[in-house]
Amino acid sequence: MIAVHPDGKIMVRRCLVTLRPFRLFVLGIGFFTLCFLMTSLGGQFSARRLGDSPFTIRTEVPGGPESRGVLRKMSELLELMARRVDALARLGNGSEPQPQPQRASEACAAVDRLPAGAGLMERIQAIAQNVSDIAVKVDQILRHSLLLHTKVSEGRRDQCEAPSDPEFPDCSGKVEWMRARWTSDPCYAFFGVDGTECSFLIYLSEVEWFCPPLPWRNQTAARRAPKPLPRVQAVFRSNLSHLLELMGSGKESLIFMKKRTRRLTSQWAAAAQRLTRKLAGTQRDQKQVLVHIGFLTEESGDVFSPRVLKGGPLGEMVQWADILAALYVLGHSLRITVSLKELQSNLGVPPGRGSCPLTMPLPFDLIYTDYHGLQQMKQHMGLSFKKYRCRIRVIDTFGTEPAYNHEEYATLHGYRTNWGYWNLNPKQFMTMFPHTPDNSFMGFVSEELNETEKQLIKGGKASNMAVVYGKEASIWKGKEKFLNILNKYMEVHGTVYYDSQRPPEVPAFVKNHGLLPQPEFQQLLRKAKLFIGFGFPYEGPAPLEAIANGCIFLQSRFSPPHSSLNHEFFRGKPTSREVFSQHPYAENFIGKPHVWTVDYNNSEEFEAAIKAIMKTQVDPYLPYEYTCQGMLERIHAYIQHQDFCAAPAPASPGSHPAQSFFVLAPNATHLEWALNASSVPGAWPPPHSLRAWLAAPGKACTDACLDRGLICEPSFFPFLNSQEAFLKLQVPCDSTESEMHHLYPALAQPGQECYLQKEPLLFSCAGASTKYERLCPCRDFLKGQVALCQGCL
Repeated sequence: MIAVHPDGKIMVRRCLVTLRPFRLFVLGIGFFTLCFLMTSLGGQFSARRLGDSPFTIRTEVPGGPESRGVLRKMSELLELMARRVDALARLGNGSEPQPQPQRASEACAAVDRLPAGAGLMERIQAIAQNVSDIAVKVDQILRHSLLLHTKVSEGRRDQCEAPSDPEFPDCSGKVEWMRARWTSDPCYAFFGVDGTECSFLIYLSEVEWFCPPLPWRNQTAARRAPKPLPRVQAVFRSNLSHLLELMGSGKESLIFMKKRTRRLTSQWAAAAQRLTRKLAGTQRDQKQVLVHIGFLTEESGDVFSPRVLKGGPLGEMVQWADILAALYVLGHSLRITVSLKELQSNLGVPPGRGSCPLTMPLPFDLIYTDYHGLQQMKQHMGLSFKKYRCRIRVIDTFGTEPAYNHEEYATLHGYRTNWGYWNLNPKQFMTMFPHTPDNSFMGFVSEELNETEKQLIKGGKASNMAVVYGKEASIWKGKEKFLNILNKYMEVHGTVYYDSQRPPEVPAFVKNHGLLPQPEFQQLLRKAKLFIGFGFPYEGPAPLEAIANGCIFLQSRFSPPHSSLNHEFFRGKPTSREVFSQHPYAENFIGKPHVWTVDYNNSEEFEAAIKAIMKTQVDPYLPYEYTCQGMLERIHAYIQHQDFCAAPAPASPGSHPAQSFFVLAPNATHLEWALNASSVPGAWPPPHSLRAWLAAPGKACTDACLDRGLICEPSFFPFLNSQEAFLKLQVPCDSTESEMHHLYPALAQPGQECYLQKEPLLFSCAGASTKYERLCPCRDFLKGQVALCQGCL
């Protein structure tokens, strides 16, 4: 209530009814109108409020003709407001009779009816009364609107009850959850949830999919997926300048990656030309690709960027730079993010805490990320993560085995770690080296030399120069014995980072160059005879670069092998792989004369290896799969053929009868794909390359296939997962059971119990037990390209 006392006080008393926002707004206009009025008349005022007493304004107003003119103008303004409120009242009330307060226009006219000698205070009090009347009118309008809303809500109450529909069994439970928790995340309000039953059901049927559509809803108003963009053909690119712009700047890691990409531009361009000719006529759709490098985000700590210039590990950045280059050269459309904010914007994440689905269908065909990015997407995509996770590819240096990937199985059998349990297809994890056939081999590239460069390197080699593999001083600690033996025969060089003082771990006889830029490090390798590792880091790119520049790589053999069971570095990683040397790929896929693996604990063996290496001549060598063309070819094949969103092949026994596909080989040792077998639509790699063996007890399928010069292929397991496969191998089964176990299908020893796989995600090349003879699917591979079979392109 606004009141003007004869002593010049304007008082705003609290109403007994709660003031609604719009009424408060009208009162506010009136209040500040009066304040303006006082100052316009040359008056003065002061305000105070004590305890629960009214808010009081003390005024002093002079009289005179000017003051009356101002009052007249204010009266006209209030009359205009009153007319508009009356119109609003008629619109809101319809034909229902409403109690009519004194018309504000009449009250405004009362200002003129005041006698000429009336004081200004009487006129101001009349205006204040008008403001109060307008506020009452607005309050009546709002009350009437609320009544109508209540009637409509009651009329639809029977339409906003959770339906009992067997096709939506979770609907009622989700409605109960929404009643209790809808305010827990602002994203629900963003999608229109306001605490009413109808808003719950609208959200659960149109945004999520737990409830059936409401029949009274305008279904065309529901969210509709936009029409997909027309497919365009991917065209190889040779100019990488736009890619460099997409990569951004500001981080040392990004600067390193851009320098690498710029340096390799000509090699990527040449590789693209060669692959264009090789794939002539192949139709390739351009994919919309998001690349989110999670470990470079501030939210994950970005521990790599500050260490780029201090000898920190560069392997991950080497690989990511090459992945970006390969995707771009192949002609796909890229978005690159290295911050959580950019990720949320590109995905269409609604405001809130990540409980709700995305605001739009995912605009990307593929997403390449790492474990940090995977966690960030799960946290912010809500239910959309489960819907779209089949499009994700996870760059995973050391690999993730199926036993660690399956959440339920990992939890029950002790395989759960901080990095596994994602329930992805194991082939969605992409490794740096082809050590885990359950995953896809992504790789990276090393600089390829032409014939002229190779001859120059051979002529410029120093026969007694060694470079130690290790940029951090800690790697040199405790290696004095090996270094002293090496120093007897060779001049020892290092590239150890230091600020101002020489690291004490590096002996005085070592010529330390400090941390070198990549081009200078390459020049050092081109002069050296030997590149020697001291057991760490594991499986990095540097040994391949050294071998490509004509060095011999000497590394230590681990006995016992390093694994998560006995070595801190591997503890917690989602793999039980045993590492028998510092660089297993170099040992197993390259080998002598380029790679020597010896027992460093045996000084005589170590010294003998040094002597033999000094007498050995080698040419620069680079495996095809680590050239630009090899990587382009591999990623092209994955994008063309890997589809993890399609329905998975069933694992149930008999789903692929073995007698339809296989015959026993002439020597009766293994199964082969029958020449007259029908093709399997969508199967990749093509199954005609399959060979199946029963491995020896305690032998993993990975090793059983390698022993025969082949590669284990997990996508072929469903073809073997039947009793008929054992019968074809002349192994009678006394009993056959189907269970969840990462070693199945297998034959149990002793006895003749056959076990089949119940869960497709647990088909695994890795893993062994002396209790089982595993049924192993193997395939051939292209020379220098183990990821692809001979018919895979």
